[in-house]
Amino acid sequence: MATKGKSRAKLVARAQVLGVGVAKHLGGMTEVMFTGGPYTPAQITTKLQSIVTLRADVEAAKAATTAKVAAERAEAQALGSFVDALVAYVKATFGGQPQVLADFGIVPKVRAQLTVEQKAAAAAKRAATREARGTKGPKQKKAVKGDVTGVTITPTTATGPVAPAAKGGPTAGATSSSPTATPAPHPGTTST
Repeated sequence: MATKGKSRAKLVARAQVLGVGVAKHLGGMTEVMFTGGPYTPAQITTKLQSIVTLRADVEAAKAATTAKVAAERAEAQALGSFVDALVAYVKATFGGQPQVLADFGIVPKVRAQLTVEQKAAAAAKRAATREARGTKGPKQKKAVKGDVTGVTITPTTATGPVAPAAKGGPTAGATSSSPTATPAPHPGTTST
């Protein structure tokens, strides 16, 4: 390109200024010789004007494209959801009819049948993963019981109105010098 290092905007500005100079100083000439050929002032002006026109057309196209892209972005999410909902409806309605789904461009996923070796390998892998993680099924979880030993409950009696206790704090109205009563054991438990 003859305009190395010059931006397109500079090229347009230069073409406009050159056009003014051609009209002012070369308009009375019949031909001008440069780049190996003769040009009339009208041909020079036409070529310079084509630079300006092409740049204006490109800028207008860019603005239109930017507006179209913005409009597409604004609508894309809602339209994508609409398409997803339509596909879900078609799958639910015609799920058992692959030829009808094909008319909508939907190919049902066909799960490949596993070979005996693949099934055995998958079962072994599941068992190894369960063993490594220490996971248990519902029956094994039921069999696990917690053992609690050495728990002694000593309730205190209040000597006045009892206010709600604050978290982690002693009960209001209870003092360290208040007598403690031994409660009656619950049925089915033994006292220590």
